[in-house]
Amino acid sequence: MAEYHLTAPLTDADVEQLNVGDVVYITGECFTCRSRLHKYIFDEKHTMDFSIADRNVLIHNGPIVVKENGKWRLVSFMPTSSIRFEKWGARSVDEWNLKMIVGKTTMGQKTMEMMKEKKCVHVSPQSVSPNLWIDSIEVQDVHLYDELGRIEACWFFKVKDIGPFIVDIDTKGNNYFDALDAKVQERKRKALEEIGVDPDFEYTRLYTE
Repeated sequence: MAEYHLTAPLTDADVEQLNVGDVVYITGECFTCRSRLHKYIFDEKHTMDFSIADRNVLIHNGPIVVKENGKWRLVSFMPTSSIRFEKWGARSVDEWNLKMIVGKTTMGQKTMEMMKEKKCVHVSPQSVSPNLWIDSIEVQDVHLYDELGRIEACWFFKVKDIGPFIVDIDTKGNNYFDALDAKVQERKRKALEEIGVDPDFEYTRLYTE
């Protein structure tokens, strides 16, 4: 496991060096996206009236931001589960030219295949409350606020060395959680064998239809 401090916008070389299990800290400009923005662009076929050409780090996040004295202030920052957005994952990597997606959990096979093709990684927060990073995150702008609402709008952030994140999908097609699940299942099999429980047992059902 290696540790990297990367500055966005990221290059192919930046992400190709990363392997699952590596730890990453991020500096630079990024943007947020949740379900409503995906639907607005990909399903409802609206066009972005703003540019993300220099922002190739996407955070699956619905921040809580308030306006005070004419300026936005970040109150809460908590990446959400990326698997929720698998429907649009591959398209977002491809059409938005992403190099990194930040979110909890992981993503599915189609997104992983596109990440391998386009050189993109997925990273998850590692054992830390992201709200501890608030002082290291500057709110630069917001887009589609009126159309999508405060939580679902596209926020532009500038971050400074936030992390640690663990690389859970790399550009080689590896998935940290898939490998971890395989270990869990093998340990479960051995544990059941040791205590003499049939591995095909079913859990007790308290309620039946």
